[in-house]
Amino acid sequence: MKNMKSEKHAIKSNKRLERLICSGLVPSKELNEYMAELRKTATDLVVPNVLERQSNFLRALGDETRLKMLGLLSLREMCVCELTVALGMTQPTVSHHLNILKNAGLLKDRKEGTWTFYRAASHKVIKQIFAFLNSVSQNGL
Repeated sequence: MKNMKSEKHAIKSNKRLERLICSGLVPSKELNEYMAELRKTATDLVVPNVLERQSNFLRALGDETRLKMLGLLSLREMCVCELTVALGMTQPTVSHHLNILKNAGLLKDRKEGTWTFYRAASHKVIKQIFAFLNSVSQNGL
C-alpha cells in the first residue's frame, strides 16, 4: 500500500514538473534530465553526518525549557539540583533536557562526587544564539 502511494505521488510530481517546464518558468529541459539535476543538487547539499548534527542542534533549541536552561547556564555553571529548583521540574525531566543539550554540543558537564555540574560549551555561541533569537522575535525573518 505504501509503495503504491509513493508511486502515485511520483507520477503526480512528474506531471507537475512537466507542466512547470512547459510553462517556461524554469529552464527548458527534458523532464528526466531536469529531475536528475534536481536530485543531484539536493544530494550535493548533504554532507554525511553534518545534516543530522545540524538537525539535532536545531531540535535541541526548539524547546522553551531547554532555552531557559541555556540562559541559566550561560550565566554560570549549575548543578542539576539547582536547575530543578530554578525551573520547578523533577530531576529526571531536567536530566533528560540536559542530555539533549549536551548531545547537541551546547553543554559540557563535570562530576564532583555524586554531583554533576553543567556549563555552556561555548559562551560565545550561546550569546550568538540568543542574539539571533532576539532579533527574530523582534523583527521576524
